This record gives sequence, C-alpha cells and structure tokens, in this order.
Amino acid sequence: MLLPDLASDPLPPQAAEWRKAFSILRPTSPPCRYVSANDWANIHEACSDFIERLGAEAVRLGWTAPELFGVHPEHGTLRVDWCGVMITGGHKAISIESNRILFDNVSGYRNIPGAPTGIPIWEFAARGQKT
Repeated sequence: MLLPDLASDPLPPQAAEWRKAFSILRPTSPPCRYVSANDWANIHEACSDFIERLGAEAVRLGWTAPELFGVHPEHGTLRVDWCGVMITGGHKAISIESNRILFDNVSGYRNIPGAPTGIPIWEFAARGQKT
C-alpha cells in the first residue's frame, strides 16, 4: 500500500525553525518574570500567528529572529529597548514591510540606529531552565 504524499511545509527553513523553537514555549508559562500570564498568552498567540501567516514574507524581507522575537539576554522583557517587534505588544500583525510590521493602530520598526539587539526569547527561556 502506498502512503499519500505528505504536504511539504509552506514555510522556508528559517521560519520553520522559528515555529519549532517558539512551539517549545508554553503559552501558559511566561519565560520572563516581568510578563504576566495573560500578557504572555497574548504574545504567544500573536507570535505563533505571525510565524504561520507572515513568516515566509519576513524571511524574504530579511528579518531576523532577534528583530522579531528578541529580548535582553539577562533581563528579558524588562529592557523593552532590546525587545523584538513581536514581543512588545501582544497584538496580531496585520502586514509586514521591509522595515516595519503593522498592527491595528501602531507599527514596530527594525534597523533603528543605535538600537541594541537581543537574543530570541526561546534562547532566553533555555538559559533560565539551565540555572
């Protein structure tokens, strides 16, 4: 008996890696101590939705995991200036452009001169599990 062909993943490998890494984070357990459970649930949902709907376009436009999902390496979300665009609001993205992501009533930008770059939130969570 022949097995049906498995549908290939529509996401490019980089976005599929984001999906895999982000899926390890539980929506009910904030990886950063300064994020409430309710806020984290919203952020988790918004990021998961973003990866599925706009992940391929983000890769095509050259967005990186830290620009999207970054947090401060030691202080997590406490240092908002280090956070990636998808981590700060918990709102679902409407669209993505080369230098910004549009939400319902705000935009998040990358490549702001002098802005520090964090590490992906899943790396921050993994560091916390080791200590």
